Amino acid sequence: MSDQVSSLFSLAHSLLTLGQDGSPIYVDSFTRLNRDVYESALNSYGKHGSTPEAEAELCLGLLVAFNATMYDNGHKQEYIQKVLKRSINVLPLIPASLLKVRLLTYCYGEIYEEELNKEAHAIIESWGTFRLTEEQVEIIEELKNIEENPYPWEEAGA
Repeated sequence: MSDQVSSLFSLAHSLLTLGQDGSPIYVDSFTRLNRDVYESALNSYGKHGSTPEAEAELCLGLLVAFNATMYDNGHKQEYIQKVLKRSINVLPLIPASLLKVRLLTYCYGEIYEEELNKEAHAIIESWGTFRLTEEQVEIIEELKNIEENPYPWEEAGA
């Protein structure tokens, strides 16, 4: 299942960053990638990780995928809410890591619960600023973007 989760995350990440390098975005490619990401998310939705880390990776992939896609079969917000519940349940079970910061960030981007943001920042601060990996820099920028441009779809607890 790890390959499937990695593929889902990679596809969703490609969709989120499409055109950021200045290359043109073609409608047929954009539409195909949207469909592929959404279908992959639906295929992975009913699965669960065999360890807390695997569950966290799956939840992260699903949140990123649902966030990235424009498609909705009428149940997308229901799926997101269920994945958020799974994520909130698994977060205390995983160690402070890049995975945990990513999951905290994407959960925060959905419900804007300040405790999630604080925990993500505490882990980021423990990294220091010397020799951050590309992935660490990317999630720090993503969290900053969410903080500076909040766009909550629903009120927390709704």
